[in-house]
Amino acid sequence: MGPARIGYRLGIAPSTVHRVLTRYRVPRLAELDRATGRPIRARRYEHDAPGDLVHVDIKKLGNIPDGGGHKVLGRERGKRDRKRGVGYSYLHNAVDDHSRLAYTEVLPDERRETAVAFWTRAQAYSAAAGITVSRVLTDNGSCYRSHSWRDLLRNNDIVHKRTRPYRPQTNGKVERFNRTLLDEWAYARPYQREQDRRADLPRWLHHYNHHRGHTALRGHPPASRVPNLSGQNS
Repeated sequence: MGPARIGYRLGIAPSTVHRVLTRYRVPRLAELDRATGRPIRARRYEHDAPGDLVHVDIKKLGNIPDGGGHKVLGRERGKRDRKRGVGYSYLHNAVDDHSRLAYTEVLPDERRETAVAFWTRAQAYSAAAGITVSRVLTDNGSCYRSHSWRDLLRNNDIVHKRTRPYRPQTNGKVERFNRTLLDEWAYARPYQREQDRRADLPRWLHHYNHHRGHTALRGHPPASRVPNLSGQNS
């Protein structure tokens, strides 16, 4: 977390948090590539209105065996259970560039048919919130290069943009959401089985969209930038 979110949690001024972090020489989050720790100089941008650009991505996630993974059973036994093969799930994520409003589904694969069906539901979710999507940004995965994906977006008057090869930071907002999703939902609790973790996703996603303070939004949740989103006060 950065100063704004820490301050929001503790009820103190972000400037005070910033001074403490500076005293201990903690780098700014925006200055580092979190995977390598190397300094970066990426320019932050933000589109003017919800729907101007939606970032879409897929994150592969190992399933939890019945009885729990290594957080419940210990690392060695967890590794043995993993070798027995409990399979993987795929988190299909869509994040609005302006509001950071997120829509997520846990799906069995990353095939083109699955990606197309996911976007159909994600777009319907956006429309229900009063958001008209005009552009979508994805990586160069095969499902996003398919004719089915191209035709779906074209038929809905949506421009498809792709990230530059080997430059995942171009899709940085959804990449950052992926990390938050893993840290605060997927690996946040010692779930006893995969079904328990999946059942907890709607609750966490509601919290993220409606209540969780976002650094880029000055401590406000994504819903604060989407006036027509249902459940604002719940």
